[in-house]
Amino acid sequence: MPSHDWKLSSYDYKLPQSLIAQHPAPKRDQSRMLFLERKSGEFSNRNFTEIVSLLPESSCLVINNTKVLPARIPGKRQSGGKIEALLIEENNNGDWSAIVRKAGRIKQGERLEFCDGKLLAKAKERLEEGEWLLEFEETERLKERLEDVGLPPLPPYIERRNASDLQNTKDRERYQTCFATEPGAIAAPTAGLHFTPEILTEIGNRGIDILEVTLHVGLGTFSSIDQEDIRKHKMHAEFFSVSSQTLRQLQVYQNNNKQMINVGTTSVRVLETLARQNFQESSGWTDIFIYP
Repeated sequence: MPSHDWKLSSYDYKLPQSLIAQHPAPKRDQSRMLFLERKSGEFSNRNFTEIVSLLPESSCLVINNTKVLPARIPGKRQSGGKIEALLIEENNNGDWSAIVRKAGRIKQGERLEFCDGKLLAKAKERLEEGEWLLEFEETERLKERLEDVGLPPLPPYIERRNASDLQNTKDRERYQTCFATEPGAIAAPTAGLHFTPEILTEIGNRGIDILEVTLHVGLGTFSSIDQEDIRKHKMHAEFFSVSSQTLRQLQVYQNNNKQMINVGTTSVRVLETLARQNFQESSGWTDIFIYP
């Protein structure tokens, strides 16, 4: 492949279904890691625990502390027809945009019942195809209620037979990074799933700063790319925020040309956005699309 190939078809490959793990390893850090030595161009298979020794001296590790909401809620219409909603984003009025499956005949203003009547909402406005703006009766405590009755929005390639399987507490625990503290994502920043508190402690003991940023992974992670020229793909904007202290630390690393090791593309997108703003804004929306 040429060094700059922007054709979507050039990135097609076959991935056998049998190679997609349906359950995580018993321990988070019991996974393999592909390591690229940039100077030599050599690849090697490593154990993830080796990341502690592989991080460069005087670098910092940037992690995304977003927390996945159990935003998948089964429900039914007034007619009794089954539906399912994936809550995407809350607006300033407390209403939620949502992808609603089997929503074809829903009428504006219709009352909807979710999670066996534990959540009630009104179909307030039809948005894009398959999307609705939902007005819930219990807006102030909705996120808290979701923790009790919502289902984890596992990726489509992870198969669970029914709602009881999705209620599995192990899935709720493992589809969340060990440093997730800021609720708002509808998908996990998966590159961070392999870290454990012990590994983070070992990294800190090496004198490497661990800096937290927040980017709430949104609809863009589920949206397919339909442009043959990948440069024309438009990402859905996602909200990010960085504390003032972390912003100052990142500026120091930037000004001194020190390495900032990002855990996953979500952290990369935050830092790229901050750099384009000369580290002047600590929160906002980003639609940066990372490609080769």
